[in-house]
Formats: sequence, C-alpha cells, structure tokens
Amino acid sequence: MKIIAVVSAKGGVGKTTATANLCTALRQGGRNVLAVDLDPQNALHLHFGDDPQRIAGTSRATLAGQDWRDVGFASPSGVVVLPYGAVNEDDRQAFERHLETHADWLPRNVQALGLGTEDVVVLDTPPGPSIYMRTALSAAQLTVIVTLPDAASYATLPMMEGLVQTYCVTRPDFINHVFVVNQVDNSRLLARDVLQVMRADFGERVVGVIHQDQSVSEALAFNQSVLDYDPRCQATQDYLACARNIEAMLSTFGSSL
Repeated sequence: MKIIAVVSAKGGVGKTTATANLCTALRQGGRNVLAVDLDPQNALHLHFGDDPQRIAGTSRATLAGQDWRDVGFASPSGVVVLPYGAVNEDDRQAFERHLETHADWLPRNVQALGLGTEDVVVLDTPPGPSIYMRTALSAAQLTVIVTLPDAASYATLPMMEGLVQTYCVTRPDFINHVFVVNQVDNSRLLARDVLQVMRADFGERVVGVIHQDQSVSEALAFNQSVLDYDPRCQATQDYLACARNIEAMLSTFGSSL
C-alpha cells in the first residue's frame, strides 16, 4: 500500500478536482484506489456522484468511535471514497484536537482497512499549513503539490518544499514530492514561462500538466470525474499521462525494496 498526499499552498488551484481526477486515472490504470478527504470543506465525495446530503465521514466516525468501513462508499468509477463528513464547529475543533494528540490516527486507521500491497490511498487536504496537511505529509510516501502557472503560485513553492522537508524527507519510506501544474492555458505567455521555469527547476518531478479545459467544470456539474464525463478531452488525456508518471514512480520504488 502506498499513501499519496495531494497538497497546495493556496486555495483556488483546483486541488480537490485534481485529486478526484487523479484517483480515477489511477483506478483506470489498474490500481485499487481509496480516496480519503481530510478537508473540512467535504467536497471530494461530490466528484464521485455521491449524495450532497451525506453527513457520514471520517471526522464523525472518529468522534463516535466508528469503523471507517462503515462510512465509505464505492463510486461508479471504482474508486472507494471516505468523505470528511459534515460536522458542526464544535465537533470540527474536537476532531482537530484528536488529530493533534493522536499522531498515529491516519496510519492506524488505514492499516485497519486491510488494503493490499498494490493499493493506493490518496489524501485530499485543505490549502496551506494545517493539522490536516501535517497529518497527510507525515504518512505519505509520495506528495503531489498542485499549483497554477502563475507568479503567485510559483512564489509559494519554497514554503511547500519546506513542509515536505520537515515532515517527509527524513522517513525512509518516502519516495519524493512531485508537481502537477493545473489549468494551463498555452495561449498565455506567463503560463508558458512559469511552466518552462518549473520544468527547469524540477525536471521530471513535474509529473502532470493539466490544460485548461471546459470539460473539467462541466464534469463537476454532473458529479463526475472528467475522465468519465469526456474520455476524449484534453484534460482526460493529461490526467491519464500524470497517473502513468506517478505509477512509474510507485513501481520503481516498490521494485527497489
């Protein structure tokens, strides 16, 4: 089993959408995928055709001492989803206090699911430093940093690399951190320039370039991944290519153990 944390320094980069589509792409590539929402916005499950009124999730399960298997669901795309859940403000704060005092919360609950050695757990997190991001980074073998091809997003990358250095790099099971550049519009000079600089800085660690595509927002309106909504569109091909790059990293690391 491998754990992938999907993170971003700032909001508005399309991280949750990228998480959902990456999960679907990895599933189409043959992996069993568990998507875990660690973002209090609780939006990840909406990308998988789930009932918007669902309140069950890992936050409520944790506070109630409930098994995670009782709150997940299998999506039509084959991805198994564990929502964050709908909680009031007092319960959210209680849940966050639990995470602060139980550093083993995530690995312990994931291990209890009895996943296979080739299965993948993908974690969605809120933007910016938080107990959720720290929890995800502390458990992940691979960190995916989602960013936009603009100056403001590029300026946040050193902070993200610092967090990876703090919570990931010292662990022997950590593979690497990689980048997905989202909403790329090749008609804009700045977008092309930022992407070029990122490729010069990070090389093959830029594992995904997701072009701006109207099908992505249309897919969400239908509670679907873009891969299910429009299998032929540019964004679908981009996510499949990104998943192949990530799969290659996971396979190479696994063969070296």
